[in-house]
Amino acid sequence: MSETVRTAGAPRTARAPRPTKAPRTARPPRSPMAPPRAFLWTRRIFLTLLAGFVLVPVYVMVSSSLKPLADVTGTFHWLPSELTIRPYIDIWSTVPLAKYFVNSLIVAGAATVCSVVIAVFSAYAVSRYSFRGKRVFTVTVLSTQMFPGILFLLPLFLLYVNIGNATGIALFGSRGGLILTYLTFSLPFSIWMLIGYFDSVPRDLDEAALVDGCGPLGALFRVVVPAAIPGIVAVAVYAFMTAWGEVLFASVMTNDTTRTLAVGLQGYSTQYDVYWNQIMAASLVVSVPVVAGFLLLQRYLVAGLTAGAVK
Repeated sequence: MSETVRTAGAPRTARAPRPTKAPRTARPPRSPMAPPRAFLWTRRIFLTLLAGFVLVPVYVMVSSSLKPLADVTGTFHWLPSELTIRPYIDIWSTVPLAKYFVNSLIVAGAATVCSVVIAVFSAYAVSRYSFRGKRVFTVTVLSTQMFPGILFLLPLFLLYVNIGNATGIALFGSRGGLILTYLTFSLPFSIWMLIGYFDSVPRDLDEAALVDGCGPLGALFRVVVPAAIPGIVAVAVYAFMTAWGEVLFASVMTNDTTRTLAVGLQGYSTQYDVYWNQIMAASLVVSVPVVAGFLLLQRYLVAGLTAGAVK
């Protein structure tokens, strides 16, 4: 390796400056109100475990609904060896699922409409007017939620049978009787929830509507109800879910003609076999209306559940 010899008097060659490293950007100081890092990591781990706890059963349900019956009843495998949509076709012929679906829609829809209409009038009267027994009424409405539903099963059964024998009105085994049964559970909570929401709506809106010539009903439908749409939607979703997935009263108060989906799913379990893949497929089909309703009304639902909580 040759070296360069610098002669006397020769000018010294200036060395190129070494490239300097860019200074590291200092991290912004943590806010004194920020949670500790250990808390953040604990929250992430907990939420990850919670998501797995929720999503793993959903995956098992979906994968089982796409397997043949022999694969479902045998050793469980996380990855299906064969995919088929046959269970989604057979669920409509194994049991009259379409009839059960129509019954559930009629019963849940009618119970929801009745709950919302009655709760709007009742909650508006309690929120805007003073009358004797107002506090007793609100406490009684709320206290009905403390008792389990099975306590009302035998009294309602005897009441419907006696009314049918005395008047000829068939409440037992009919859709109308089931709708009335569901109102006894959804209506008290709906009234109590809307009372708190109507209390959060300023009374000045009512007074302005009355000054403009509206009556009490005009103020209710033109001013208060549009301002209370999130709370009404939350009440409607609650009433629909209560009626859609109820099993106890539907198994006693219905017959083969008026049976709902929650009870009709038992038809996939016969004396000789259990069609697990069809049960999973039917469960997913049954959950579609509820999931679709949540996705469409979620912003109203969140606003309705939180409004009126702080006065």
